Amino acid sequence: MGAASTVQPAKSCGPDTVAASELPVTGIAIHYPQGHVVPMHQHQHGHLIYASQGLLRVEAETGQWLVPPTSAVWLRPEVAHRLIVPVALQAHGLFIRKDICANLPTTDCVVQVSGLLRETITELTCVDYTTPLSRRTHLLSELLLEELNTPPALPFHLPWPQDAQIQNVCHQLMGDPSHQATAGDWASTLAIGEKTFHRRFVKSTGMTFGKWRQQLRLMSSLTQLMQGAPITQVALNSGYDSHSAYTTAFKKQFGHAPSEFIQRQLVMQ
Repeated sequence: MGAASTVQPAKSCGPDTVAASELPVTGIAIHYPQGHVVPMHQHQHGHLIYASQGLLRVEAETGQWLVPPTSAVWLRPEVAHRLIVPVALQAHGLFIRKDICANLPTTDCVVQVSGLLRETITELTCVDYTTPLSRRTHLLSELLLEELNTPPALPFHLPWPQDAQIQNVCHQLMGDPSHQATAGDWASTLAIGEKTFHRRFVKSTGMTFGKWRQQLRLMSSLTQLMQGAPITQVALNSGYDSHSAYTTAFKKQFGHAPSEFIQRQLVMQ
C-alpha cells in the first residue's frame, strides 16, 4: 500500500497522511481491482498488509510473498516493495512507528491472522486519524503489537536471487511455472556445469533449484484456485502430472489439501 496508488481509500485521510503519521500505529483500508499494481515504494514505518478478501502478491528485493485472507505480510521499515493484485482485493494496511518495530519480527514474512488479530486490524483501519484518538484506539494499538509477537511465519515466501544469471532463470520460471527444463538444461543454457548451477542457486536463494521451483509452482497456483479454476486444471497448469501429485505437494507445503485451503479462505471472507 503506498502513495503511488490511484485507488481511493475508504476513509477521509489518504495513504500519505496515514503512512507519515507519528502515532504509534495507524491504518487504512483500500479496495484494489484485479490487475492493479502499486509501483515500487517504501515507508519509514513498519508495514503490515492484510487482505480480508482476494489475494495479494508483494514483491521486494529480498523475495516475494502471497497473502491470502487468512494471512498478512509484515515488512520492516524502509523495505522497498510493490504490490500486485491477481484477484480483486480488500486490503488493510497498518503502519507501525519505526522505534516500536524493534520488538516485532526481525525479518519480512507472512504471519497467520487469528480471529482476534483480524478484528483488531479491521478496527484500526476504520479509525479517523485526523481527530484525537480515543483510549479504545490506544488499547487496540497495544493489542495489535502484542499479537504480532505471537504468530509464526508461514510458508508463503519465495526468496529472490541477487545473482544476475540465476535471477534470469527465476524470471523465466515466474512467467511459466510449468516449465519442464531441468537444472541440467538451465546449466547448459548458462554455459556452466550442473554442479556449479546448483551451488550458485543455493547460494543466491538459500534453497535448492527443485525446492524453489516447487514453491513457485505452489504459490502461483493459489491465484488460479482463488479464481475458481478446477483443481485438476490448476495442477496441470502448475507443472504437475496429476491431481493427486499436486494435492500431495500442496498439503505438505501448506498443511491443507487445495479444496480445504480454498474453503478456509472463503470462510475468512
